[in-house]
Amino acid sequence: MSPPPSDPRPGRPGAGNPAPAPAYGGPARRAQGEDEALAFVESPVQLLNVLEWAHASGQDPDRLTLVVLSPLDPMSRGQLRRMAELARGEGVEVRWEEARGGMAAPLATVRGLAPRLREAGRVVIGDPFSRYVQLLLALSRARDLVVVDDGTATVEFLAQLARGERLVRWHRRGGRRGPRELLLAPVSAAARRRLTPGEGHPRIEVFSAMPVDAAPEGLTLTRNTLAWTRARFGPPRLTGGADLVGTSLVETGVVDEARYREAVHALVRAHGVTRYFAHRRESAAKLRHLTDGTGLEVVRPDLPLELIARRGPTGRTLLSFPSTVVHTLPLALAGTGVRIAVLDIDPEWLTGHASPRAQGFLSGVTSSARAAHRLTSVPLNP
Repeated sequence: MSPPPSDPRPGRPGAGNPAPAPAYGGPARRAQGEDEALAFVESPVQLLNVLEWAHASGQDPDRLTLVVLSPLDPMSRGQLRRMAELARGEGVEVRWEEARGGMAAPLATVRGLAPRLREAGRVVIGDPFSRYVQLLLALSRARDLVVVDDGTATVEFLAQLARGERLVRWHRRGGRRGPRELLLAPVSAAARRRLTPGEGHPRIEVFSAMPVDAAPEGLTLTRNTLAWTRARFGPPRLTGGADLVGTSLVETGVVDEARYREAVHALVRAHGVTRYFAHRRESAAKLRHLTDGTGLEVVRPDLPLELIARRGPTGRTLLSFPSTVVHTLPLALAGTGVRIAVLDIDPEWLTGHASPRAQGFLSGVTSSARAAHRLTSVPLNP
């Protein structure tokens, strides 16, 4: 496996990077407590989209505190640290919390954040399904709540909110809830009520690059065009080959690993794929299997793929299975000449543990991307 493609620092002039754009603006530093925004993120993509929201909304970076509720897996932590550096470069205060570092960590984290939560006039979250975030929302008195993209989960969140359903991730199976879920059910229900527009509730904004078919009345939808990413990175140098975007559908128990490996090998043979951009949750063992006999170069990106692709080098063709990136990469790479194509998940690839809703959800991701961005479909064996 190779490290990410080398490139100058983001925004540094030269090698395809224009002179850096000025940091996103805002009025001079104001009195403590006025227009204070507090953002909670648990993944690199969430952090990226907080920066995109701040850029689009004109949020003063001096009045924005970004709290990283750090996960345990090394790849996510590494990307989050790199994204935290970019946020600090924009003038944002970053607070790193070892929120999962032992039995006492969650209580200590919540206790330490409680004063800031009570003071913040605006709270920004990246994952409304997170029990951690739901607990923090219960302590908030913010008049404005903003939900930024956490990938395809944003679409499911809005659909469940519109239907008045409890918040459950799309890939979870139905049926009887476990003891932990039952224990936290009141917290989840309270978060759903707080995130539902209504009299006496906070103003709710969803900042998303995803296509939205259903949303509760009274909720504000704001389009995420990845303007910050385009202003700070690239345009990329293009290579002549094809790149494949990896997915964690095997790791989440949705897709059978053997079927997935067969599909990747078929794409290498049929379309000349030379590089595979691994999802941060993909296992090392699976990636080793993917390289066996193919010569495929596996890249472990150190930043979200939107930034990696934007700064380059990038293949002239990018192939992807159903994923958030089939909606975000067309925005990030607009005008660069990169062709983005989507691949469907064959129903026979699904495991016996996959949610009954999995196939419909994944098909919806690819069909909506084709409609919204005029993407082409690529067969495994043309």
